Amino acid sequence: VHLLALWRAHELDRLLREAWSAGAILCGVSAGMNCWFSASVTDGFGGLAPLNDGLGLLEASACPHYNNEGRRPAFHQAVMGGFPPSYAPEDGAALHFIGRELSAVVSSHPNAKAYRVEVRNGQLVEEELAIRLLGNGTARREQ
Repeated sequence: VHLLALWRAHELDRLLREAWSAGAILCGVSAGMNCWFSASVTDGFGGLAPLNDGLGLLEASACPHYNNEGRRPAFHQAVMGGFPPSYAPEDGAALHFIGRELSAVVSSHPNAKAYRVEVRNGQLVEEELAIRLLGNGTARREQ
């Protein structure tokens, strides 16, 4: 929340968008992941709450730390409340986008998972994404 406000106050949001459009690689962990999406669940307000004004480079919503801090139920509520289709990596998992398309999900931890979360026909649907385990060259759950 505070990071986005500072970026906007100093027009860094515009510069980041220009850099991304020119092919720069952008990355981030936790809030640094949330910022690239249109919406996310954040603890930047004190408790967990929806944030609906991310930079929107990725027209989806996100929830890092999906397996911790009570984020899963808070994110489910936000998605049911109208969040765009979503990505939810657990600790140790990372999403790799090329442009606006999800290219891969990778993990440094053999038990980490990531999900696509959305509402279909009024029901919350959580689909586990295929993950490539990094470090020893073996795949864990390639689908």
